[in-house]
Amino acid sequence: MPTQARVIWDPDFTQYNFGPHHPMSPVRLALTARLCAEFGLFDDEGIEVVSPAIPEDALLHTVHDPGFVEAVRLASEDPRLADEHLGLGTDDVPAFEGMHEVSSRIAEGTRDICEAVWTGAVEHGVNFCGGLHHAMAGNASGFCVYNDIAVGIQWLLDHGAERVAYVDVDVHHGDGVESIFWDDPRVLTVSLHETGRALFPGTGWPSDIGGAGAPGSSVNVALPPGVTDGPWLRALNAAILPVVKAFRPQIIISQHGADSHAEDPLAHLALSVDAQREAADQIHRLAHQLCEGRWVALGGGGYEVVDVVPRTWAHLTAIASHRPVDPRSAVPQEWRDHVESLFGRSGPARMSDLAPGSGLWWRSWDMGYDPASPVDRAVMASRQAVFPHHGLDVWFD
Repeated sequence: MPTQARVIWDPDFTQYNFGPHHPMSPVRLALTARLCAEFGLFDDEGIEVVSPAIPEDALLHTVHDPGFVEAVRLASEDPRLADEHLGLGTDDVPAFEGMHEVSSRIAEGTRDICEAVWTGAVEHGVNFCGGLHHAMAGNASGFCVYNDIAVGIQWLLDHGAERVAYVDVDVHHGDGVESIFWDDPRVLTVSLHETGRALFPGTGWPSDIGGAGAPGSSVNVALPPGVTDGPWLRALNAAILPVVKAFRPQIIISQHGADSHAEDPLAHLALSVDAQREAADQIHRLAHQLCEGRWVALGGGGYEVVDVVPRTWAHLTAIASHRPVDPRSAVPQEWRDHVESLFGRSGPARMSDLAPGSGLWWRSWDMGYDPASPVDRAVMASRQAVFPHHGLDVWFD
């Protein structure tokens, strides 16, 4: 039997560090790993924790321009040499020593779990340090240096995969992955995000459905600011999951940015940890339904680094480990004490944001389309643009 899950982690990944004033603080990774450990996930006999090595540049060249990789290497050796025309040394992606090494190790981590899942060595893979979906083929962008997701997907394509589904529930549009595979019908890229009218990167419109050689291969659901749990889960179930099912993927890669949370300082959606956990659980179950459990789950954005990111990604890791943590569970006191020592305040007391006894609920699309709802209008725009390409009915599931 395959190992249940492989998790990519090494404390050295906290060296992916843009500085003390940057919103993408590496403490979010350390706190996630510590919370997973406190729940015993890293000690389970069915879980492998793997520290990847620095890969050869040839791996990065499968999706990134060699000139860009060389520019990252130069900036990594001397940040003063960072080329802002390539997105390096900017406010979003400040250059730092060792940038190439840690960024390429994150990419190798995602490639490693893609290989392990594809070959059957493990059932699920998790890299909460990855999910760097904004990096383009020839430039860094949006806090992302190398696009580990694209590296993993390209490895799968190069080793026989014919249908790879990429599901992105980060609050920001998954523009880098979409761009790299824009004209490849073997890759379905779907993104559920806040509208580009209100949020970086300003892309991801319903009419963006893939290149001339792959119409319908991209699905974009652009939601208005302020969306809460129920409408967000309605959109996921009405516009995203039906297309994934129709595509019949051989493997699912999902990106679970936690920045859709109500407390995230950089975006404007209003989700709970519980809704983010529900999305992970639904995608996990879909992988078992469609592709014999082959699932690679990645991190991504998330800038409320104490109260939100560690809980969301600990839930993600636990689901992939087939050891789900009950949302009603208390957060281990040892972890909260550690947070107190770092920040002078306690961390969250429970693994849920919802009031005790309450739960999640959303309207099925079967209950009808409401043209007065901005969320329903966003969903309908995506369904009208993409569903016919997959033989799906625009009005009914």
